[in-house]
Amino acid sequence: MKLIALDVGTKRIGVAKADSAVRIAVPYSAIEVDGNEFNKIASLARAWDINCFVIGLPRNNQGEETNQSLYVREFAKVIKRTIPDAKICFQDESLTSVEAEKRLKNRKKGYKKGDIDSEAATIILQDFLEQKGGKVKPKNKTKASTARNRSVKANKPNRFFSTLLVLLVLLGLAAGGAYFYYQQGLQAVFTDIDCEDPENTGEGACKPVVFAVESGAGISEVANELESAGLIRSSIVFQVYYRLNHGDATIKVGEYDLLKTMTVEEIVTEIVSGKGGNVFSFTVFPGETTMDIRRKLIDCGYNEAEINAALRADYSKKPFSWIFDGRPSDASLEGYLLGDTYEFYVGEEVENIFSAMMEAMAEQIKDNDLISKFASHGLNLYQGITLASVVQKEANNTVDYAKVAQVFYNRIAAGISLGSDVTVQYAVDLVDPNREIYTNNLLALDIDSPYNTRKYPGLPYGPISNPGIDALLSTATPDESMSNHLFFLTGDDGVMYYSITEDEHNANIHEHCQELCAVAL
Repeated sequence: MKLIALDVGTKRIGVAKADSAVRIAVPYSAIEVDGNEFNKIASLARAWDINCFVIGLPRNNQGEETNQSLYVREFAKVIKRTIPDAKICFQDESLTSVEAEKRLKNRKKGYKKGDIDSEAATIILQDFLEQKGGKVKPKNKTKASTARNRSVKANKPNRFFSTLLVLLVLLGLAAGGAYFYYQQGLQAVFTDIDCEDPENTGEGACKPVVFAVESGAGISEVANELESAGLIRSSIVFQVYYRLNHGDATIKVGEYDLLKTMTVEEIVTEIVSGKGGNVFSFTVFPGETTMDIRRKLIDCGYNEAEINAALRADYSKKPFSWIFDGRPSDASLEGYLLGDTYEFYVGEEVENIFSAMMEAMAEQIKDNDLISKFASHGLNLYQGITLASVVQKEANNTVDYAKVAQVFYNRIAAGISLGSDVTVQYAVDLVDPNREIYTNNLLALDIDSPYNTRKYPGLPYGPISNPGIDALLSTATPDESMSNHLFFLTGDDGVMYYSITEDEHNANIHEHCQELCAVAL
């Protein structure tokens, strides 16, 4: 069983994952608390095919729950509403952040606050695995087995059983030898050298070896090269460990500074984490906008001039350019930068980064036959992506995507405007992101923009976010059981409510949406 652990904070959420069969927790980058954190967590759960969550539950020194504990329990309820099939376990914890920071300092690597949160989540998950992940209840004896036990006669040993006993002993010795060989192979090549001693730094076993993982390299090839470089004791042991503990992880391309005092576990963690010196991971979550992506690229060290140039670049001669069919010539790249985690070399041109995202988008469109599916609803590809981007932002979980899509189709067929607040929000973000002009909802709803579906009928001028594959598929195959519904809203409890008439919709607002419906756009 695979697990996701969360160290829940008010600014960031540390993430870790593990397989209970392996019982080794692995950290993942932290998620910022920015209002879209639950969708980001749901995206990770879908990407990893995991629905089991271990959430750290803070307690004070007396073992009592605190206000932070209540916050975490409410957080877990929203997770459950966002991912209806989620299974949630709480792991009591205290001072994990302190322990996490201590561990990171001991490694003597540069780290950020998000790294502390991820390490804390790893500690929570490892504690959970050690306390609960390895207990197996003995099987009850059946009547048949009891009868067989009674039927065995206490006579002198049969030759067959004597031979079997000898074979079992030999197999046990062989297994013990293999286990000893495996455990020895997991250790560092040099185990008795302290590289933290200034006298040893940069010398012999403590001198970093630059090890390159080339594109397309398989685990056996990497293992053999590590053994040739003197970084591991056995390529066979390395491969066995990798397949047992990280079989679903991908070895990341890049150059790594490795030491001969590193264990197999440390080396594997390094090359699957992608923390090589010349490669970085870049994650785009479904529903993020080009403005969000711009901010992430700036955080990665890119400047606004090169980002703007890439956003305006001509991609019409690229192999994937067919995805722009129906797109106005002055439209932006909004909607085409598919959410996923990508690996790029440090210094990669922004234009190539965007190209990789659009290539991934083209692959999903082709593999899922989205063009013909959108056409069956009277939409070209650009219009389908546009509607999917609205569905992505309106629905708060994957279960509701297809329902919301059908409501929008119903409104279009009835000649009713979409009336989507998220399109208004996008329109205002384009011209007044700091809300210095549109200071209240009344002004915002009246903004004169082709993206304002409260003011203008039909689809917005273009996509308002970069939809994920779930939203795209749901928009292409809406829930026809909602064919007579014209209204929906997200209640204060996180549940989406649907109605057929405006009177029913207003009743739902009064009963379920006193707080959210008053939130500023």
